[in-house]
Amino acid sequence: MQGNFCYFNPTKLYFGDKSLDFLHQELKQFGRTVLLVYGGGSIKQNGIYDQVVNILKTAGKDIVEDAGVMANPTVEKLYEGARLARENAVDLILAVGGGSVCDYAKGVAVAAHCAEDAWDKFYVRQEDPSAGHRIIPVGCVLTMVGTGSEMNGGSVITHSEQKLKIGKVFDARVMPKFSVLNPIFTYTVPQYQMVAGFYDIMSHILEQYFSGEDDNTSDYLAEGLMRSLVHSSLIAVRKPHDYEARSNIMWTATWALNTMIKMGKSQDWMVHMIGQSIGAYTNATHGMTLSAVSLAYYRHVMVGGLHKFARFAETVWGISPVGKTQRQLAEEGLLALEKWMKEIGLVLSVRQLGVTEDMFDGIARGTFILEGGYKVLTQAEVIDILRESM
Repeated sequence: MQGNFCYFNPTKLYFGDKSLDFLHQELKQFGRTVLLVYGGGSIKQNGIYDQVVNILKTAGKDIVEDAGVMANPTVEKLYEGARLARENAVDLILAVGGGSVCDYAKGVAVAAHCAEDAWDKFYVRQEDPSAGHRIIPVGCVLTMVGTGSEMNGGSVITHSEQKLKIGKVFDARVMPKFSVLNPIFTYTVPQYQMVAGFYDIMSHILEQYFSGEDDNTSDYLAEGLMRSLVHSSLIAVRKPHDYEARSNIMWTATWALNTMIKMGKSQDWMVHMIGQSIGAYTNATHGMTLSAVSLAYYRHVMVGGLHKFARFAETVWGISPVGKTQRQLAEEGLLALEKWMKEIGLVLSVRQLGVTEDMFDGIARGTFILEGGYKVLTQAEVIDILRESM
């Protein structure tokens, strides 16, 4: 492994079918008023809401509700949540939902007591809260897997008017203090959303894996996570209530983006940059914006990292290298990835997400160009990738 790094993750995890039982003891560490954050109301239909509220009431907490967090949380919703948290002197933000709800909760945690415009400061300018900035603690009860938001500092917010969807990775002060991961809570997620989450997990791993050329332990960990995800996802699409498959996927999602497998590595993240810009124009499901552009992107940059793409084919997909060039092996690896994507039901065309050719220029302008991958793209190349993804 190359370089020097410090690894620290402060989030405490409770995992398993009895994990919610530990929420009561975590609540003892925080003040009386809890901002209960959730989405469109599915947690009321599946009973999770009642379970959480009963625990909060038993713990003697005053509950302020912040419902209606959308799949792509908007800046307007962020301002609304910040106002609620500030005016009610909230002591803890408890996010009950998927990654978007957890992302939003972290955004509210830093925005509530920010004297400046939170969108401009934290997302556009990518600044961190100052040393004396009051940050409200966040806890998560996860109901959908994919983002890894339950154990990282990431928060993605959309500004619809500006056609921008921007992610900010905050430092350890903003990361959830605790997260409850009960695989059973993910059973009721609709299949489309479920498989979109599966690809979000895969993309997180790929964007850390396809960078660098040194012999890095982080890459070995990434390969194991990918193999586990592929195996369990194929079971889960056939049997969504298979506890072993869903629990393995939930655990994989957390470790895919809790900063562990990035250690000692550069990182790519261009699929996410393009996908997020598509989301700003179409409001499409995040995981599907990634799946729709991934194959075109990786074929575009593959030459710069042939060794790693060939290793991906051999190690993750079990493709024999005998009698093949690195290029041939790399191409077979991407074909294997495509086969799996089709098998679990992912979107492979941006046209299916509502993208039209007249959006290309705007999507390209809204795509942040990063330098950690095998090729630094131009805006023209982003447009080429979009065109190849139609």
